[in-house]
Amino acid sequence: MPDTIPFALIVFIAVVLFLLSGIRIAQQYDRGVVFRLGWFVGIRGPGLYYLIPLIEWQRKIDTRTVTVAVEQQETITRDSVTVKVNAVLWFRVVDPAKAVLSVENYHMAIYQVALTGLRNIIGQHDLDEVLKERDKINTILKASLNELSSPWGITVEIVEMKDVEIPLNMQRVMAMEAEAIREKRARIIKASAELEASEKLAQAAQRMMDTPASLELRRMQMVSEVGAENNSTVVVMIPAEFQALARNLNEQATRQNRKEGQPSA
Repeated sequence: MPDTIPFALIVFIAVVLFLLSGIRIAQQYDRGVVFRLGWFVGIRGPGLYYLIPLIEWQRKIDTRTVTVAVEQQETITRDSVTVKVNAVLWFRVVDPAKAVLSVENYHMAIYQVALTGLRNIIGQHDLDEVLKERDKINTILKASLNELSSPWGITVEIVEMKDVEIPLNMQRVMAMEAEAIREKRARIIKASAELEASEKLAQAAQRMMDTPASLELRRMQMVSEVGAENNSTVVVMIPAEFQALARNLNEQATRQNRKEGQPSA
C-alpha cells in the first residue's frame, strides 16, 4: 500500500500538469487563431484562455502596425524616363483568421504586392506627375493595395514614396527647363513694366500738349537737375518765342510804371 501512494501522486501531478498545459495568455495586441483537430474553431485573446491539450493548437497573430521598407525599384514612367523609386509601407492585420487561412505568409504577400503595385503605378504616370503629385500617386497606390490585400484580412494604412532618383542627363535637362522658365518670367515682368511706363509717358505727353507752358517748365527742371548732379556749365537754347514774350512783358511793365509815375492834373 505504501508503494502505491507515490505512484498515484505522480499520476495525479502528471494529470494536473497536462490539464494546466492548455492555459494560454495573449497580449493585448495578439490574437490566437485556434484549430481543433485541424479545423478552425475561432479566435481567442487577448488575456487568459484555454486550449484542449493534444486536440487544439493555435497560431498567434500580431495586430499591431508593421512598417516595411520597399526596396528600390527601377521602372519606366509613361513618358519613357527611367527612374528609381523606393517607398515605405505601413499595414496591419484586421482579420487574423483570413491572415492565416487565406495566405501562407502574409508578410511576404503584402511585400510583393507593394513591389508590383509601385512599379505599375509609376508606369501609369509621367515624370512630372511622379515628382510633383506624390500625394495623389500615394493615394492611388494605397487604394490598389487595399483592394488586393483585403481578402487576406490586411489593411494598408499608409504608403509613401520616400525617394525618386532620376538620371543625371535628365536632371540637367530639367535644370535648363527651369532656367528657361525663370528667364521667360523675368522678360514678361520687364515687358509689363515697360508697357506701364509707356502708358504713363503717353498720359504725360497728352497733358503737356494741352498746356504748352508745362513743357517748357519741365525742360527747365531737367536743366536744373542736370546741372546739380554733374556740377558743370549747361548751355540752354531758349526759343525765340520766350525772348519775344519776355520783351513784351518788359515793355508792358515799363509803360505801367510810367503811367503810375505821371502827376495828376
